[in-house]
Amino acid sequence: MTTTMEYHNPVLLHPTVDGLNIKPDGIYVDVTFGGGGHSKEILRRLGPNGKLFAFDQDEDALANALPDERFTLINENFRFIKRFLRFHGVRSVDGILADLGVSSHQFDVPERGFSTRFDAGLDMRMSQKNDLNAYRVVNEYDDANLRRVFLDYGELKNAPALSRTIIEAREHSPIRTTDELKDVLAKYLPERLRNKILAQIYQAIRIEVNQEMDVLKEFIEQSLEILKPGGRFSVISYHSLEDRLVKRFIKNGMFEGEPERDFYGNFSVPFKTIGKLIVPDEAEIKQNNRARSAKLRIAEKI
Repeated sequence: MTTTMEYHNPVLLHPTVDGLNIKPDGIYVDVTFGGGGHSKEILRRLGPNGKLFAFDQDEDALANALPDERFTLINENFRFIKRFLRFHGVRSVDGILADLGVSSHQFDVPERGFSTRFDAGLDMRMSQKNDLNAYRVVNEYDDANLRRVFLDYGELKNAPALSRTIIEAREHSPIRTTDELKDVLAKYLPERLRNKILAQIYQAIRIEVNQEMDVLKEFIEQSLEILKPGGRFSVISYHSLEDRLVKRFIKNGMFEGEPERDFYGNFSVPFKTIGKLIVPDEAEIKQNNRARSAKLRIAEKI
């Protein structure tokens, strides 16, 4: 098990928790518990009758559970937020916080296979209970599906070439480790852009393995259902795919297309945006490199 010390500082800690506009006796949910940084700050602002439920599908995070009777940690994927809150007798909440993406801890444990810095088996599962891992995506997906993954989730224009190269290589022997994958794709990794392209390739595979876009959509839709009117939604995203979904749903209650307008050209929206997009300042980025691509959006249910 892992200690809290290995988890880095939470990103945009105060703006994210400020965004929840915490009521001392309210019920709040932190769906990405990790090292517990955001949760500790929420508990600090809650009164004795307040409640905080936290979700984390990663078993490593259980070691960080907070010894506070107002706190409950649920070891599940936040795509099941509604189901597991109901199990605990909760049907509506005053605020939901999400810090999306991979935790610093997951990047820093080499054998998890998330980081471009280490050699490791092709895994990339946020929960060890999942059947699908990076090895299966790389070695079992057909050409069409590999291309889809690299194009949709990595936004890589050379997705067809990457897919073909992987398929040709694995005909000789399976691609078992992150270093073997890098070797196979070496010709697409010019030194100047190596880290950027590798990050896009890893991101694409990781999103597929963990079904991150589907999970995010399910979570956002359920959040709207369980938030009380006036309840707050505070979400940090780290890449344009996540941020686009969050931004669109906050703006018009849909992930794609446009809502229907009434006779007067108006449409009803589920949220109102609170404040402007918030990004970390230079001091925070210097202290915590993970913060560099973070974007925080805050909304209130109408």
